[in-house]
Amino acid sequence: MEQMQNLFSGISLGSILILISLGLSIVYGLAGIINMAHGEFLMIGGYTTYCMEGLFANTFHVHNGNLFFLAALPVSFVVAGTAGLLLERLVIRRLYAKPLESLLATWGISLILIQLARTIFGDLTAVKTPPMLSGGWQVAPDLVLPYSRLFIIGLTIVTVCLLYGCLFKTRLGIQIRAVTQNRSMSACLGINTRRVDAATFFIGSGLAGLAGCAMTLIGNVVPDMGQTYIVDSFLVVVSGGVGKLAGTILAGLGIGMISKVLEAFFEAVYGKVLILLLMMIFLQFKPRGLFPDKGRVAED
Repeated sequence: MEQMQNLFSGISLGSILILISLGLSIVYGLAGIINMAHGEFLMIGGYTTYCMEGLFANTFHVHNGNLFFLAALPVSFVVAGTAGLLLERLVIRRLYAKPLESLLATWGISLILIQLARTIFGDLTAVKTPPMLSGGWQVAPDLVLPYSRLFIIGLTIVTVCLLYGCLFKTRLGIQIRAVTQNRSMSACLGINTRRVDAATFFIGSGLAGLAGCAMTLIGNVVPDMGQTYIVDSFLVVVSGGVGKLAGTILAGLGIGMISKVLEAFFEAVYGKVLILLLMMIFLQFKPRGLFPDKGRVAED
């Protein structure tokens, strides 16, 4: 039963990684930008949820603990997405095709955002768990599945389905995939690549903000909470295949479950080291990830 509990925790951790990595994957696949500030959009989503809790309780005088969280889900997506859009417009737009410069610039921005959050909110805040997500489902006498983690898994499934529909069933999704495959040819065919870039950064950052909102169910809100997940998110993107939806899902679940299984046998630090060693071995055999790009452009 303890192993089943660890496996379930791994699935919920993998769901968080999927939410964060989906946005990182499409942004990196589209623009080739190594966005080290992506984890801070997770932090923005967490603090947006914290602010929504205070807004409902102190301003609207609504003390229903479920309403503020339901409202925080879309608001955290929009706030984090708007922050990502501003980052793209003000900084990243000038750094396309410059991976080293973009890495340094976004890393500096991440440090600024962390210190700004620490100045405004302090070192530690917490969001009350909504009553509807308190407790858990007792499957067996020694196995309880928390409702909060079940909600995170369900939220991830719904988000993946909506993102899949956006990328494969809408005009914007077709344009995003076209620009990802060949930016120059897409521009020649009349696609406004700058508008596609902005929309992609909004969606990708918003997904990280949504993950931050979900994270408040299982942890505290701290200024550097995004730093905890940014390395794992890059591992998910690289191992799954850049810009590949299915690869991101499989890699996120795999890394999440393996992390929890290793932590059950070793300490958390040693478990993280073993994960990195396994990823190094995996990339020796699959350097392009689980789902590599195919075609002459990818081969070049």
